[in-house]
Amino acid sequence: MSPTLVRHQLPASGSIDGDEPPVATGSRDRVRDWAEIQERMLVPLYEAAYDRLGVGAGSRLLGLGCGSGLALLLAAARGAQVSGVDADECRLELARERLTPGGGAEATRLVSGGLEAAAAGGAAFNVMTAFHPVGCGGSVEGLPAVLSAAAGLVERGSAVVLGGWGPVERCATAGVLRGARRPADGPIDFAAGSAGWRLSGRDDLEELAERAGLRPDGSGRVACPFGYADMGSAVRGLLSTGLFDAALEGVEQRQVEKELVEALHPYERADGTVWMPNVFRYLIARTP
Repeated sequence: MSPTLVRHQLPASGSIDGDEPPVATGSRDRVRDWAEIQERMLVPLYEAAYDRLGVGAGSRLLGLGCGSGLALLLAAARGAQVSGVDADECRLELARERLTPGGGAEATRLVSGGLEAAAAGGAAFNVMTAFHPVGCGGSVEGLPAVLSAAAGLVERGSAVVLGGWGPVERCATAGVLRGARRPADGPIDFAAGSAGWRLSGRDDLEELAERAGLRPDGSGRVACPFGYADMGSAVRGLLSTGLFDAALEGVEQRQVEKELVEALHPYERADGTVWMPNVFRYLIARTP
């Protein structure tokens, strides 16, 4: 089974040191910022889950919400056969660049269609990952149905990995997301549901698994600090997550960037780097 990247509609998962922060030019810039700045922050989460499951040769892995493909690349480096599903065409393009640097169409199929296209021409998967289902933007209401449908592509009793934020008191980024303010109209609480983001509750991953018909079978916590070379990288990285999209609909991006800079100042170190300790959580569930 060669790497497969499938477009599928999942439920909606410069220097800035003065008075004139730059405005991003579009979604492709955001996608590049995600791939080059932000996504690497979650490598400890990916690696911990893969270590726990022994992902390697013999693993046939399906990544839901695979994004720009870093988690798939890490699994492939361990010898796994990987396929990915995502709703964002720009992120899938980057995933294909990573997984097939030669650009050969024969090595990677990019299909616009349902989940079934991910399994076309190969054996059933024996690992499925959904590293960003809870607290990473968008509604979680449609996720149980998506996970249940995807579980039909996975061998019986196989592992499904769900990911989310850890306890709020151990996630410094929570304070940043809550700290940005809209001076004219009062506070923008980026942790509010209207902004499409919230920290995971203690049992959210277990409840999601059970609603999807999956059986919880162990969990873990992983330190995933968000570290940036400078303030500009921190702002670009956080904006690339999509967590601020709702706020950007009602406020000029320049204003949101300024408020982000203010919220990040407590985490800026003497050398100009920005460092926020966070803990993420993963759940291992099993298909029926």
